[in-house]
Amino acid sequence: MVDTRACQKPPIRQSTFRGIRSSKFRHVYGKGSRKENCYENVLITQKAHDTAACAVNPKFVAIAVEVAGGGAFIVLPLDKTGRIDINTPKVTGHAGPVLDLKWCPFNDNLIASGADDCTIKLWHIPDGGLKANLTDPLADLQGHQRRVSIVEWHPTAENVLFSAGYDYQILVWDTRRAALMQTIDLHTDVVYSLSLNRDGSRMVTTCRDKRLRIIDPLSGKLLQEGMCHEGSKACKAVYCGDTGLVFTTGFSRFSDRQFGVWDEKNFNTPLRLDNIDSSSGVLTPFYDHDTRVVFVAGKGDGNIRYYEITDSPPYCHFLSQYISGEPQRGFGVMPKRGCRVSQCEIFRFFKLYATKAICEPISMIVPRKSDQFQPDLYPDTASPTPAMSAEEWFSGTTRGPVLMSMKTGMTIKTHRPLPLRPTESSSDKNADKKYAFLSRETRADYRPMEVKTSSSTDKDLKTSTNLDTKFQALQKLWGCNVKNMGDNKEQCSTNSSGIESERTYTSTSTKNTINKITIKSGDSPKMSNYALQQEKEIQILDKPSPKTESESNPNESQEAAAAAP
Repeated sequence: MVDTRACQKPPIRQSTFRGIRSSKFRHVYGKGSRKENCYENVLITQKAHDTAACAVNPKFVAIAVEVAGGGAFIVLPLDKTGRIDINTPKVTGHAGPVLDLKWCPFNDNLIASGADDCTIKLWHIPDGGLKANLTDPLADLQGHQRRVSIVEWHPTAENVLFSAGYDYQILVWDTRRAALMQTIDLHTDVVYSLSLNRDGSRMVTTCRDKRLRIIDPLSGKLLQEGMCHEGSKACKAVYCGDTGLVFTTGFSRFSDRQFGVWDEKNFNTPLRLDNIDSSSGVLTPFYDHDTRVVFVAGKGDGNIRYYEITDSPPYCHFLSQYISGEPQRGFGVMPKRGCRVSQCEIFRFFKLYATKAICEPISMIVPRKSDQFQPDLYPDTASPTPAMSAEEWFSGTTRGPVLMSMKTGMTIKTHRPLPLRPTESSSDKNADKKYAFLSRETRADYRPMEVKTSSSTDKDLKTSTNLDTKFQALQKLWGCNVKNMGDNKEQCSTNSSGIESERTYTSTSTKNTINKITIKSGDSPKMSNYALQQEKEIQILDKPSPKTESESNPNESQEAAAAAP
């Protein structure tokens, strides 16, 4: 009997391989800057523990620096790259080291700083940067009992600022009135991170007690709470826009670095929790709502990892990483409206070196062959225009951000209008006449040549209207008619006795009178001496004026007069 079991096909098992996931951000790469495009000789502070100590907007880059006593930071225009002077003007108003910096999203000249002296200060930076040390702030917000480690602006409401300190409290400020509006006292230890969702109606925090919390920032009520990462080191959290997801980074019980994805409505179990590596640097997440890509960078690392967030399992997909040989101390992030769309740049970091005094811009670029605007990479993003005022938000109103197009929004820096300054008029009258002549319309003359030659020319008309000028008087005094001289030069001589030459002498008296003296060709030399005396009185030309043939040869003129009947 033949055993047919060996001829049977094995049962088909479903393969777990799903193939390569297609994504437009799968080949995103990081591009560092050249040496001339970096900020060198920047004495980066050593006391900003887990904060970035750097803030960037489309106008300025602010970096907390090391100073002897007190706290300070420098503000540089974005295009002022290269080696920074050691005597660059600083913002020196804090009595302790500056721990956090944040630019206002609706005014590119306003920055908030939190420091070790338990205060938050608001500063106005003029266009072009500082010319001298700035010591007087716009506002001094005092309410914390211990050092202030985190400051954060409201994403849609104007003049609303959040601050967290080592006194375990989160304070809500109205910066226009410099008034404390709300105190959130729900934490039992130091707050490690603070992030708001897209419309500012929810806030997520991480704490040293390893708890992850969702808080209503307006009422101060606790909405959700759960255990975050189990490690003893700092955890960081960021709200994923308006998706309802929260992305966290932290450490496991065995000190492995992890990332997690959570649902804001349920913190009992994470949607995903994976290990990254076994390094010791604290990871900080940065989320881009327009592309739904989250970037993860660690303090002391030399690389930046980035993941794509989706609404379906596994919720987080690893894309790639940017690797560098220089460790980083912190990062500043450019707002999306400051990215270069012609280079397909979707994100830009400002990396603070841990071992060198350098700040290096790093661009995250999607490789595209065309340099035209890519609408799939740049949807409408948040504009620098507030959706509501502080009074509206404190009264209970919630609105999403005002959007703008990246295609035409590159010139927008701040929503505040600039005053129109009239241009100063030039005092050069010759230049004004030249511009008036260039703007004059040229008219063609289609008349016949005979008519043109018979009529008076423009030069003749000008000469007839300017007979009282000194040049015209001198020309009539020492020369004959220019038109007759061009036709026949012999007519200007005094060969014939019937021709008399009339010359006009102009004196320089206060009344500007013109005396006409008629001299015949046969007059005595005394008259010529009188004419020479009048010439000295005029004093117009230094060079001798041209002479006629009778004046150049006086002997020939006397012989001709004697031969005349």
